[in-house]
Amino acid sequence: MVALVIGNGAYPDGDDLANPLNDATDLGAKLNGYGFEVIVALDCTAKEMEKQLKAFRKLLESHEVGLFFFAGHGMQIEGSNYLLALDTDMDSETDAKHSSLSLDKVVDVMAKSQASTKIIILDACRNNPWEQAWHRGPGTRGLASVYAPKGTIIGFATSPGEVASDGAGRNGTYTEALLQHIEAPDCSIETMFKRVRNTVAAATKGKQTSWEHTSLSGEFYFNMSLGNLIEEYDGTALADSLFVIDPAKKSHQVIQGLKTYDWYRQNPAVGLLDAAAVNKMAKNSLFVVGRNLYQAACGSSNSAAYFAENFMTATQGFNAEKRKAILDGMLFEIFFNSKGELRTSIKGRYFDTTFDLQRFSQLQDSFDFIAESLTAAGGDFYAVPGKGHEVAVTVSTKKGKEGTVVEAIYIGGADVLRSKADAWDFVDGAQLHSEIEPDTLNERLIKELVVPARSLKITYTPGAAAKEETLLIPRGWTVRKGQIHDLISV
Repeated sequence: MVALVIGNGAYPDGDDLANPLNDATDLGAKLNGYGFEVIVALDCTAKEMEKQLKAFRKLLESHEVGLFFFAGHGMQIEGSNYLLALDTDMDSETDAKHSSLSLDKVVDVMAKSQASTKIIILDACRNNPWEQAWHRGPGTRGLASVYAPKGTIIGFATSPGEVASDGAGRNGTYTEALLQHIEAPDCSIETMFKRVRNTVAAATKGKQTSWEHTSLSGEFYFNMSLGNLIEEYDGTALADSLFVIDPAKKSHQVIQGLKTYDWYRQNPAVGLLDAAAVNKMAKNSLFVVGRNLYQAACGSSNSAAYFAENFMTATQGFNAEKRKAILDGMLFEIFFNSKGELRTSIKGRYFDTTFDLQRFSQLQDSFDFIAESLTAAGGDFYAVPGKGHEVAVTVSTKKGKEGTVVEAIYIGGADVLRSKADAWDFVDGAQLHSEIEPDTLNERLIKELVVPARSLKITYTPGAAAKEETLLIPRGWTVRKGQIHDLISV
């Protein structure tokens, strides 16, 4: 899925809009979280809008879903719609047409693409400040109706001929409702737009009615719940807080024991997992067993830790599908919480140990499973865990008065070293640093980059820095990938 999201607000001559930049930024972040590759373009000239549309057209050649969003001034001229750039020439309607982005062109680019689902969303029907200068009648207000080619849905902030509210808060009225309802799980796009319409009508006391035109032939969902995306296990296993314990079942006795956080109950529970018993257990139960085994290992249960560290030995005699269900659960627990949602940071104590099992070819199906689960959930990673892709990291250092300082950490030519807060810590103009051993730094990189040691290639420059007893690194550092890392702003 790919999206081009444009927000224009800094229009000249007092015609600026307060919300479009926030609208574009917030929707871009939301779409990125749902797995879209997102281009966010802010306060664009006409030339910049054309440039981004060309980049979008190129990306559409290799994506199944395309989405175009625009927030800013828009108008209809002679029955066609135009999206205004910051430098649109408003001396006349003719000048405006030829210095704006034509909505017909956007529709045409998407219609001729290989994408099977095409989505256009326009929060662009703000009041036109040039109507009076052009001596326009009320029939030319807002945007005109647009034909939606096959496989396309077009959402407007208002019905044809109406104008939209710019909103009193961070977002425009329409985009605010869109951001609210796009989060609804397992809600089709048509149903989502209906909910948006209700919210907009309520917020404007009926003065603004959003509108759509669609020729979609299939269903599209922005936010599919993991239970609907992953068919291999039940929703109560994926969101194991919903899993109901039946004490009569041996597998459930194991789960119940592991959930106690009591080593004296956890360790005997692991002992119940002999081959004869496991081979009779249901895969959903074993998946939950795997989740809780990993949890117990991270909580220092000796038996669970042994199981994680000696997985092949501990599962000897298990049928292949039973072993897979347990390992699937262990891998899932690393990345997903008890509600089946992606964790903000991984449960990493046995991350590298568990992923080192990828060296066994007979276990590859489990790593395919977690890679597909993370992709389906819209996980944002330097390399999707489970795919086995290598990530090369270069730690750049320099000699300072107090020692060797880490000044940058490069991946793919970009410095990913940043502060967890808004800015680095300084005292009297001097940046604060903490000491860290190279081996400890490497371990931290494994967890923060979410790349197992076997797939992470770390080099230091100069090379001698890797042999230092300690390095200095800016206090409060992280290399964890942010939610909107892939957004491109111009």
